[in-house]
Amino acid sequence: MTTEPGVERDTPLAHILKSIIRRSGPMPVATYMAHCLWDGDHGYYATKTVLGRDGDFITASDISQTFGELLGLWAGIVWQQVMGGPPQVRLVEYGPGRGTLMRDAVRATRVVPGFQAAASVRLVEMSATLHAEQQSSLADCALPVTWGQNLAGFEAPAIIFANEFLDSWPVTQWVKTPNGWRMRAVDLDAGGQFVFTILDDAGINSDFDLRFPGAPAGSIVERLEHNRFAAALKAVAASGPVAAVIIDYGYTDAASGDTLQALRGHAYESPFASPGEADLTTHVNFHDLAVALHHAGFQLDGPVTQAEFLGSLGIVERASRLMAANPHRAGEIETGIARLLAPNGMGSRFKVIGVRSPFLPPLPGFAAAKVIGEAG
Repeated sequence: MTTEPGVERDTPLAHILKSIIRRSGPMPVATYMAHCLWDGDHGYYATKTVLGRDGDFITASDISQTFGELLGLWAGIVWQQVMGGPPQVRLVEYGPGRGTLMRDAVRATRVVPGFQAAASVRLVEMSATLHAEQQSSLADCALPVTWGQNLAGFEAPAIIFANEFLDSWPVTQWVKTPNGWRMRAVDLDAGGQFVFTILDDAGINSDFDLRFPGAPAGSIVERLEHNRFAAALKAVAASGPVAAVIIDYGYTDAASGDTLQALRGHAYESPFASPGEADLTTHVNFHDLAVALHHAGFQLDGPVTQAEFLGSLGIVERASRLMAANPHRAGEIETGIARLLAPNGMGSRFKVIGVRSPFLPPLPGFAAAKVIGEAG
């Protein structure tokens, strides 16, 4: 990952963060990420058009409409066959971007008898800019749509999508030192440029010694608030059955490593280069996420790769029908599907897990998967 200090752009948020550091001392990496992403006046998600060819990155639903359509059909099957067709169900998306995924998903559910009569849409969004784009995308939505900023805040039965959502959550980073594990932070060097440092007095995470007994000095471990996410799903599940699909780039083993990265204009740069004007993300630790979800009482299906999941839902067959119906777009459709399934790209780097209330049967799309996180 590109984490070495480099050329810094003179952004408004950079001035603010440097003033905070000069006044209060180094800030933990999680605090730096939170400011960069969510500062009310200068934060990336709070102020920027982040998605699409004119933004900084493109998600799967922007690459091909079949991605959202397959998730819509998946939701219809879950409602009908897994949940037994309850008379009301909420179709929820965490971090819905421009609303493209949900728009395509809802359109696809027209073929599921009774689903649209039972369903309503809930979008969980913090960005006012993206909220406006979602309203535009879903202006003709066949289902009633509401918005909220709370990961809970709605009642089950609920079917939840979380695509490229957790990778943007701030993480704490811990560094192995001769004196044990210490928190990593952002400071200023003698020239006033951002640099990483270590907080010697910021607590000691001794459980890392048990999990990574052979880690050499300098090793980095990242910790996301998995328990907060699991607690939110548990709060929703208190009112009825919950089924969720989580799709993100990440890894499935309990591993150490620095995955912090910045993306601006579809290119990587130092996380210090453009505070507030670049997307900061880390890879999702699916192992720790699975442990937290199990401890919250959920059953899991997966993980599988994105290619395996979409393949099991019939993406190739659906794309073939779409190309036959739209021959003038056949090349575009084929290129998009290839990108979603690429063995050395999105197809393998993105992982998928299913989350369900313990009394629900296994979710579709995970038949060949090995469940992780049941211990620990």
